[in-house]
Amino acid sequence: MAYDVAALGELLIDFTQNGRSEQGNLIFEANPGGAPANVLAMLRKLGHSCVFLGKVGADAFGDLLEDTLHSAGIDSRGLRRDTAAHTTLAVVQTFANGDRDFSFYRRPGADVDLSADELDEDALRNCRIFHFGSLSLTDEPVRSATHRAIALAREGGALISYDPNLRRPLWQSDEQAKEQITWGFSQCDVLKIADNEIEYMFGTTDFDRGAALLQAQFPNIRLINITAGADGSHAYYRDSRVYEPGCRLGGVIETTGAGDTFCASVLHFVLCNGLDNLTEQQLHAMLRFANAAAYIVTTRRGAIRSMPEPAEVEAVLAKM
Repeated sequence: MAYDVAALGELLIDFTQNGRSEQGNLIFEANPGGAPANVLAMLRKLGHSCVFLGKVGADAFGDLLEDTLHSAGIDSRGLRRDTAAHTTLAVVQTFANGDRDFSFYRRPGADVDLSADELDEDALRNCRIFHFGSLSLTDEPVRSATHRAIALAREGGALISYDPNLRRPLWQSDEQAKEQITWGFSQCDVLKIADNEIEYMFGTTDFDRGAALLQAQFPNIRLINITAGADGSHAYYRDSRVYEPGCRLGGVIETTGAGDTFCASVLHFVLCNGLDNLTEQQLHAMLRFANAAAYIVTTRRGAIRSMPEPAEVEAVLAKM
């Protein structure tokens, strides 16, 4: 079977704050998440066939996550179960402005234990886009599995999509993080990167400068998208640079999954339009749709089960 998008990486439980108990204790809701799976969930809403490759524990949370993939319409043929390590967990602390801080329970964590010999090679050779992030580059054996997956996808003619999705607590050092994130840059055709990641990697808050450095060092990257939360997003393609402001209709609860929703919307655009001879008008439309979709997710809790329908995105666009 051929797929529009295959994604590899973490599939985990995000414990997000959801009020307080009668005793005044914080209540945490177990939301299925993980950036690559979030991307696929939105792509399914947009009508694309998707397959996930990764590993969860042979535990109740693993059962929940496998069921979540099925209910989202994501093919789980590449999902493996680990009897030696539990499903990876993340506790998400949400601040008043909707931003977050993550605490991970991942050493050990099942997602890190995916090995190259566990990959579904047929799925990787038969996808139009392969998507990954840097969390599958933090440790072995999943780092080697990611390398192999990219090679297999490229053999099949797939475009490579990458979102660094920086989570500093998961790296042994900043040096290791920067080395591995840079390797990801060298592999991709389409890059989605956040404002804080540009500053972390290049020491600048000037997006134009950051994009110019990326284009100079990594000519393989054909489309760069930089997100800046409520301040909007930027696209860099050949000599074109376009900007679209963020959606400010209110009601933001938390931002988990917003960047993944944006990324999925960009991949939807690429699937529909390709990467050749794009116009600035097309890039503006791409960013507007992606910004609107990402905004909707910030008004809901969780990610995989919070992805909007296309009609909901169009309704927001009509108000922007």
